[in-house]
Amino acid sequence: MDPMYWLEEDELLRFFRRHKTEMSLMENPHTFLNQLRDHDLVPEDHYKKVSRMKSKDNIKKGLYEILDWLEKERSKSIKNFWRCVFRETIVNQYPTLRELRNSLMDGSFHFETQEPETVETEETDEGKRKDLSDDEEGEENQASSVKKKRKLRSEKSVCDDEEEQAGPSSCSSPRKKSKKISFSSPLKKGEKNDIWTWTMFKHQFPVTCGQKEGTLNRDRLAKGEKCIAVGKQWFTPNEFQRYAGRKSCKNWKWSIRCKDTSLGKLIKEGHLKAGNYKRGCKKAKKSLFPSGDVVTDEEGEEQPEQQPEASSDSGRKVFKVTCGALAGTLHKKRFASGTRGKSIRTETSWMSPEEFIKEASCPTDASWRKDIKYEGEPLSVLLEAKILRIHSLLCTCRHCKPDSTDLESQKNDDECSICKIEEEEGEELVVCDHCPRSFHQKCHLPHLEDTILGDDSLWMCTFCVFRTTREWLYWDELEREAAMSRQISQRMLQCQYLLLYLSSTDEEQIFASNPCLYLQNYSTVIKTPMWLGNIADKLQEQLYKTVGEFVSDVQLIFTNCASFNRDNAEYLAAGNRLKELFDGEMKNVFNISE
Repeated sequence: MDPMYWLEEDELLRFFRRHKTEMSLMENPHTFLNQLRDHDLVPEDHYKKVSRMKSKDNIKKGLYEILDWLEKERSKSIKNFWRCVFRETIVNQYPTLRELRNSLMDGSFHFETQEPETVETEETDEGKRKDLSDDEEGEENQASSVKKKRKLRSEKSVCDDEEEQAGPSSCSSPRKKSKKISFSSPLKKGEKNDIWTWTMFKHQFPVTCGQKEGTLNRDRLAKGEKCIAVGKQWFTPNEFQRYAGRKSCKNWKWSIRCKDTSLGKLIKEGHLKAGNYKRGCKKAKKSLFPSGDVVTDEEGEEQPEQQPEASSDSGRKVFKVTCGALAGTLHKKRFASGTRGKSIRTETSWMSPEEFIKEASCPTDASWRKDIKYEGEPLSVLLEAKILRIHSLLCTCRHCKPDSTDLESQKNDDECSICKIEEEEGEELVVCDHCPRSFHQKCHLPHLEDTILGDDSLWMCTFCVFRTTREWLYWDELEREAAMSRQISQRMLQCQYLLLYLSSTDEEQIFASNPCLYLQNYSTVIKTPMWLGNIADKLQEQLYKTVGEFVSDVQLIFTNCASFNRDNAEYLAAGNRLKELFDGEMKNVFNISE
């Protein structure tokens, strides 16, 4: 993401002014100077004068003079300056520039914007002090200081109040920052999510999809309206995805990103709310559980759920819960009470809270409110915070008074186990009759034919087929080389299972699509891109001859990830984690000896 896309020139110029000295102290700045000259940002005589210098001290002084000249004479070119010095080839050579770019990207530079306001106020009072006599100067200075502090406090309070009501343009100071940004502490390591609460993201986000950039309006997104502006044109997320040439991508929540973070992750963590962007009615082998979040009033009528703002968990939709040794995930939209609504999903089935504690072999008189834990606290904590709401005894909704179709729907997931979305234009969810999983036809391996949708016979997904047949598939322990040399036609089930396992584990769909479509400069760094969707297509079309060819493509994803993300610890860790899971599961699947 280019920080110049949403930052104003005065912000960039102020940032430049505060870091001139740091840039002038860079070692071997000749490449830096060449870049400035190539972009016509430094006069030829200035460039030649500094480039001829031999003394390091003189070079540093000369470079500072050039930067000072740039600030005074070329201030309108400040965006061009930062764009040209933030090129990958330049920042890789100068750690100082890399740190400055990161500061602009993560927004931490905003913590430095308070001090100049005080200095400016002191300067406005200086003229008054000069006119005072020596006898009156001390007394007047003290009074001026008190008035100045009161004035600053008053102006700040008025600006903050106006900003709450009418947005940043209400403040008399054009670039005034809200109290939350100006006075909060700088980010500490591991506190990345805090940036989404900053004022710069209060109403809108800069977003990208492929090579296209736009601005996402938070309020419009929450209402399900056209929310992404490109110039004067508005798009829905799906339209913006198609505009970016990513029509084949299955989910806009993962293909549209803000600062390298997917919208899906921001929505999942509660930083964004997304309205309903359904694109038509869908059929399924069995009708699936509805996706809308509802609660009921005392008469049993469904009402839109109101999210409490005070709790950090209020935006969550899924909670990891435990009861004794049993673990599962509680889904907020399915929750009705202890006995109604199969809201807790384990590896094998969906359960109500009371069924969950019975499965965990808790005492028969146990209370699900106390014995089911979320982050070490009883579930009653979520109920007291009104994050979870128990439906009325009179409620007649499908959670509480399900008919036979609703009961069948509660047995399976509401979203595809692979791509993590509930419905997609032209796609239909097919549910497994032996486990809780659901799939789009083309997400499952092998792909599912249309005829299965109208078939009333029981259907078993590849996960279940592999689980039930693995005991008699093969059972000699193999060396790795021997396993890799096997014909894939004889081991297709194992390979299909491995890829489905890997895809379902990649919850954020980081490795699902072609990275060249949404990562700038990816193709210049990585010469042989690979992604899970490509491997799935090759498996479906039977393009692999041996197991080794399939495994080699999977490992290529992790190798590319490590090469491209050397300076990105988050994605590097995600790739390493997925690689460890794949390596471990592959040894189990093919019975490979250590």
